[in-house]
Amino acid sequence: MPRSQIVDNDILSEYLNIIKLKGLTDKHINEVNRYLLSYLRYTDNRINKPKSLEYFTYLKDNYSVSSYRKLTYQILKFLRHLKVEWADEIKLPPDPIYYPKYLSTDMIKSSIDYFRNQNYNIRFKALIHLGIDTGLRAEELYQLTSEDIDIDNRIVYINHNPQNGQSTKTKQSRVSFFTNSTKGTLLEYFNFLDNCSNLSSLFPQRWIERKFRDAPIKVKQLRKYFSQEWDRRGGPTSIKKILMGHSLKGDVDLMHYNYQSEEDLKKIYDKVMENSNS
Repeated sequence: MPRSQIVDNDILSEYLNIIKLKGLTDKHINEVNRYLLSYLRYTDNRINKPKSLEYFTYLKDNYSVSSYRKLTYQILKFLRHLKVEWADEIKLPPDPIYYPKYLSTDMIKSSIDYFRNQNYNIRFKALIHLGIDTGLRAEELYQLTSEDIDIDNRIVYINHNPQNGQSTKTKQSRVSFFTNSTKGTLLEYFNFLDNCSNLSSLFPQRWIERKFRDAPIKVKQLRKYFSQEWDRRGGPTSIKKILMGHSLKGDVDLMHYNYQSEEDLKKIYDKVMENSNS
């Protein structure tokens, strides 16, 4: 390709349409679009190695390692799509060493107390209890609809349906479960929703994130609490991976041998977690 290639809107739109065919949500596509537009503005819509290296250096100097990796990874995918040979010369740094934070039952109780006197406190309580019981990712919680929750049978359906704005990291739908204690909280919340016409979604992301800004625990940490609590109770790791929607690639047992029906999973879940809710 030429030393400096101009990238117009048609080229960018074509790339976004191609990656959209992978089943990515509109939210993810819009995110990638923002990253690429920022890069192209910096380089004056030209694919130029010196200017690109300058931009990558800017990202590296002004963002955390994880953010730099995330932004640069998407730009490099775009450059490789355009067959830019020097793109393979850019090597991303390894993920930073991460030490999980210990999450205690007291932190969960403090978080529920934090919202006790706020408007819609039952929404926060329902979100917290559902998060620590199911192990869902924060984004998966935000995407839930009332139809995804079978209260009577204590089942949550985590759907990968990009056309409906729902996606999972593994691009596969799955189920998880919740305890009888959380069932009571959800019944209370659903009854509240039935009598509150101004609430159109279960857990609206931007509103929830703003409200949790100074809370003792963040929504994304609810999943971590579930993982830690499951292990503290001696639950099998293989079942936890299935419930949490971990990638099973490389796990020969889970990929080829250890199939569990929904009924089997629920029996194991109840044996481990039924009395875990706080």
